[in-house]
Amino acid sequence: MPVTMMGEAAVPIETHPDWGPFGAPLFDGPQARALSRVGVIDIGSNSVRLVVFDGAARSPAYFFNEKILCGLGAGFAETGRLSVDGRARALTALKRFAALAEAMDVSPLVTVATAAVREAADGPEFRAEVAAETGLQIVVVDGAEEARLAAQGVLLGWPGAQGLICDIGGSSMELAELLGEGQVGRCETSDLGPLKLMGIKGGKKAVRAHIKDRIVALKTQFPDRPERLFLVGGSWRAIARIDMERRGYPLKVLHEYRMTPRAIMETIKYIAKTDIEVLRGQTGTSEARMRLVPLASEVLRVLMRQIRPHEVAISSYGIREGLLYEQMGPELRHRDPLIEAARHAEAQNARMQGFGRALYKFVEPLFANAKPARKRLVRAACLLHDVSWRAHPDYRAEVCFDTATRANLGGMTHAERVFLGLALLHRYKSSRSGTNFDTDLLKLLPEADVVQAEILGRAMRFGAMFALDRLPDHGRLKLYPKKRVLELTLTTDAGRNLFGEVAEARFQALAGAIGAEAVVRSGP
Repeated sequence: MPVTMMGEAAVPIETHPDWGPFGAPLFDGPQARALSRVGVIDIGSNSVRLVVFDGAARSPAYFFNEKILCGLGAGFAETGRLSVDGRARALTALKRFAALAEAMDVSPLVTVATAAVREAADGPEFRAEVAAETGLQIVVVDGAEEARLAAQGVLLGWPGAQGLICDIGGSSMELAELLGEGQVGRCETSDLGPLKLMGIKGGKKAVRAHIKDRIVALKTQFPDRPERLFLVGGSWRAIARIDMERRGYPLKVLHEYRMTPRAIMETIKYIAKTDIEVLRGQTGTSEARMRLVPLASEVLRVLMRQIRPHEVAISSYGIREGLLYEQMGPELRHRDPLIEAARHAEAQNARMQGFGRALYKFVEPLFANAKPARKRLVRAACLLHDVSWRAHPDYRAEVCFDTATRANLGGMTHAERVFLGLALLHRYKSSRSGTNFDTDLLKLLPEADVVQAEILGRAMRFGAMFALDRLPDHGRLKLYPKKRVLELTLTTDAGRNLFGEVAEARFQALAGAIGAEAVVRSGP
């Protein structure tokens, strides 16, 4: 039996004949509504954070997100106890977070603690103090569970991800296998967090020897060379920001940022020879985070040499997102995060809810021979084509582009973000001239993809002229590539009446972008 596209393999197409390859939407179902306000308090060795997810879509938005760098694990290697100053700051932060969660009526609210609290001699005492002062019941997760949850966070953004994830915190570093089909394999933990490494005696040589010993031991548990290594954690993200600055990378979105092992090694060398304050100024990284970067970069250097991944990707999703993923049923987990988020945006913001599906059917003949990954982006663009209509008309095209390239959306590479943004820009504006469009972003796309994005945008711009519930019933497109002919057949009186001067001009512009002759006919 054929199944739906990537991320929807659990739902046969025939189950939802009216929806075809989109599958029936889930974001408004009881399973998704139950996740509409999920809160997670994450008590780490370096930071304490409250995240409240607007989880109505498969790719949730961050309704609230606040972090305090408390440094609970500072000095742990010497004392075996939580930092006195860190405890006081963490308790103050947790009082605030508990009050905020109550005011926002967050349910469920999960409070978890990782390496520092689970290993500290005064960890139980701290948990009791927090419970007495705030009512929060802290769940301490062990290293393997921390690795599993971080892996599930990656799966929230990449449902079919395969490879190895590496999550670094202040006091520990975890590795976990992603086996594909949403499965997590072996999970391991280590003491390679930068705060722990600061306590090693014997100088740089001893620290490097310790790092190498630990990673060599971990390598025996993960002997296969991964195609992709997913990096999770604030220290890795800080290194990625430095890599972006060093390379002059045009899109400042960390999630799905890709690096080669060679580029990482160059950035590690750059970090070693550059003043920390200069790096802070370049990247806007906090002082507390930046002081961990040199040690984290040394861990990464050894990790690259031992694990030898073909490619490295940054994941902004980790343990907190993994806890949200934990509460999703199998059907919701397997949905495509991009398509579900686009559907949710259309339902919340478009003038004509559901028209995106009809628009897709109308423009799909132009991409009949496209690969599934491209058709997926066409679907997303059609669903998003009208969600920014409230923006000022003079800036609507730019708002559309920014929405696609900078929104918190999972399941997209940076090149796909630019493709989607470019298509939506051209949905509202025939030319990129006169906009604040950053031409450097086009470097992320092959020229052929730039052309295809413009064609898609012009097709949506033309199709929007037929704002009827069942657009394909009133007109249809057919492309004859060999003849270089784009044919529009108007099949109803309504369709013919809607094909006015502006619509005709947009049809001619679409044909011109394709390099085809525009032909209009009437027919059944």
